[in-house]
Amino acid sequence: MSAGRRTELRLSRPGLVLIGILLLALVLRLKGIHDPILDHPGWRQGDTAAIARNFARLDYNPLHPQTDYDGPPPNYVELELQIVPFIAATLYKIFGVHEVFGRLISLGFSLLTVALLYAFGSWLFGVPGKRNEVAGLGAALTLALYPGSVYYGRTFMPDTAMVFFATAAVYAAARWIVDDEAAWGSRMFTAGVTAALAVLAKPVAAVVLLPIFAALLARNGARALLRPATWLFAALALAPYLAYDAYVRSIAEWHWASGIAAKHVVPELLAAFASPAAFAAKLGLFRDALGMLAATMLGPVGAGLFVLSIVTPVRPRSRALLWGWLAGGLLYAFVVVTVERVDYYLYLLLPLAALWAGGLAARVADVTATRPAPRALAAAAACIAAAGLLYTGHVAVRAYYHYPAAVYRRAKALDATLAPGALVVMAHYDPSVLYYIGRKGWEEDPRLWTPFDEESAIRKGARYFISIEDGRLLRNLELCHWLERFPLLDPAAAWPVYQTDPALQLSGADARWRAFRKAEASGTSPACPPRTTGAATESLRPSMPSRRPPAPSPTPPNGGS
Repeated sequence: MSAGRRTELRLSRPGLVLIGILLLALVLRLKGIHDPILDHPGWRQGDTAAIARNFARLDYNPLHPQTDYDGPPPNYVELELQIVPFIAATLYKIFGVHEVFGRLISLGFSLLTVALLYAFGSWLFGVPGKRNEVAGLGAALTLALYPGSVYYGRTFMPDTAMVFFATAAVYAAARWIVDDEAAWGSRMFTAGVTAALAVLAKPVAAVVLLPIFAALLARNGARALLRPATWLFAALALAPYLAYDAYVRSIAEWHWASGIAAKHVVPELLAAFASPAAFAAKLGLFRDALGMLAATMLGPVGAGLFVLSIVTPVRPRSRALLWGWLAGGLLYAFVVVTVERVDYYLYLLLPLAALWAGGLAARVADVTATRPAPRALAAAAACIAAAGLLYTGHVAVRAYYHYPAAVYRRAKALDATLAPGALVVMAHYDPSVLYYIGRKGWEEDPRLWTPFDEESAIRKGARYFISIEDGRLLRNLELCHWLERFPLLDPAAAWPVYQTDPALQLSGADARWRAFRKAEASGTSPACPPRTTGAATESLRPSMPSRRPPAPSPTPPNGGS
């Protein structure tokens, strides 16, 4: 074989390995790809899927995201630019509404991130004129196997797209800073545009601006902050989101992003510094957040590799980039994830951990390059680590794939039964269940919903009250007795459905209500009669912990909070 032929094969080998890594990543992410979006976290996927369907059916405008709840449409909501839902809506218009498109879009962004890390790691741990393929392949393989990357890389959510754009922004910015000396050029614009897309996809991606500016300062000193190119980069990164958010806030009924920040994140941060006890409690929550990162996002083996990579003296082209990213991620976890305690909020740290693992692989390869026995031992250890990462990661998130099949069947049965286009009040917090019922209206806690709220909803067109959490309704004596004025669609159903059309009100309803109020005033309120079949609340998997959005402003709520 000629030397030229051997060189060709040698140069193509990393590419073939990368293809193998991408195929492995694809296979891992296909698990449950056709499942209903009732798997974890159903409430977030339900919102995303509803927004996509509403783009396709109500208003094909990416600036007008609408949910299914809080009354009759339009129900505009202040959220990030809905990139994934809008792409899905475009496919819906061609092929029809199929939630699998949303999963496949996330899967595509996940694979793109794996491939991007190969390029990023090869450059970051290489030297001028020479790439470090071992680091790139190590980073790509690690990200391909992280349980958080595998699982959330096939969910109908915006996070995987955000992580791709954020990683692309850091990579482009690093090339701009190191290779172009932060001068004007195409890499500066690429970094700015990808950063803008990341922040638009989800504003928490602004965290990656910290490692970018840390790299700028480390490379060029404080004078870098005075350069016009730096200011233009910052404007490109942030101005599109600020303009978008200003518009969507002006039309939105629910202000999620700004409301949660103003009513929860900032007050809890300020409270943490008000007393030593509050700060200690915040630190405890921070420890729990890092525990989530280790348990379900990196997995036990992945977390161990991350720690080992940090303490190993790797040789990146920009240490400030890695350490700035780590500092930004930890600060974000302390401020935000201690309030919104969900593991996928830590997704932004996964590419960083994978890059660091790639650096560890490159360092080991360098040390053992001329020593066959240690090199073979290191290769065996790498295979064992990859197998351990794959197995322990699967164990860490396997419960996430479960979805309540009975809930899906009942929701789809109601979709086929209820009058088309009817507004409903669903007595349960979970947009994914309302999504499969296929109706718009209200989702509420039956213990907090009142007859006055229900009357308001009925005046606005609500024609069904779906008692999913019927046990909680039975403990709300006022609402339970007030609803007895309406007939049940099927008295034997697991989810009792009251037909709340005023034209169907049962005779003698007002007299019975007055009798209940009189008994209530005397302290002898009768209990609500139990259903013959009982509620099906037990079959509902617990929803992810979430905060209801803050009170809408300036538009008043449609029939209650």
